[in-house]
Amino acid sequence: MILNEYEKIMATSKVYDTLPIIYPALGMNGEAGEVAEKVKKCIRDNNGIFGGQIKKDILRELADVLWYVWATADDMGFTLEDVMKIGIEKVQERQKTNTVHGSGDNREKINNYPEMYMRDNWYGD
Repeated sequence: MILNEYEKIMATSKVYDTLPIIYPALGMNGEAGEVAEKVKKCIRDNNGIFGGQIKKDILRELADVLWYVWATADDMGFTLEDVMKIGIEKVQERQKTNTVHGSGDNREKINNYPEMYMRDNWYGD
């Protein structure tokens, strides 16, 4: 599915008429919390094994997060393509300046990032 088609379909489900930007931004946070809750329960109840129904349930919550991302962007006059372009620019700049790791919007160059936090070592991989 292409982004334009997604956005057209989602526009038919946008039923709130008050608090543009605020309503979907709060909804996005709530849905992201539901994703985190399902991940937490997987760790607690399934020894952190993400398979089958757990992955499907998380995927459904991610779809809700995406709806709210779209609605927030739409309320501000942006498209998902606009959001994605900015994301690509940020990642490419961080890769170029070696600031992929760290936190904050304006990161300084980070050297000797702790080995334990490198992706290849997550979950004993």
